[in-house]
Amino acid sequence: MGIINQIPGALILPAMQAASKKEALRELAAAVHAAQPELDPDALYTVLQDREALGSTGIGDGIAIPHGKIKGLATITICFGRSKQGIPFEALDGKPAHLFFLLLAPAEVAAPYLSCLAELSRFLKNPQHRNRLLHAEGREELLAILAEAG
Repeated sequence: MGIINQIPGALILPAMQAASKKEALRELAAAVHAAQPELDPDALYTVLQDREALGSTGIGDGIAIPHGKIKGLATITICFGRSKQGIPFEALDGKPAHLFFLLLAPAEVAAPYLSCLAELSRFLKNPQHRNRLLHAEGREELLAILAEAG
């Protein structure tokens, strides 16, 4: 069983409010903090910003996979967010991102982290998956689509 189909409902944001890359990272970090209050949202944001400084995690086709390693995190965590209007994210193709998969891993984890990034990439290469996620009616339908993954 893959990691995508294990995203809890609390970490699915069907209607992101962010209008910029920084706001999107803050919104995703806040969602993770709400589900895991022991994690500092400002520290999460800083890790994500530092990773973005190396190069955008906007991979094109309306997708962004911001990611980072977090000290004190117990297990790999994924948060999914969707922006119907799209958010400028400095993607490789220059188009706004609509689908966000935030991937956080414990600082000492390497191989499982890379496996999760690969799993996300494989899932999102399928245009039908992207289309279904973009047009789903709400959290429950998004959960059902993600449950089919992996």
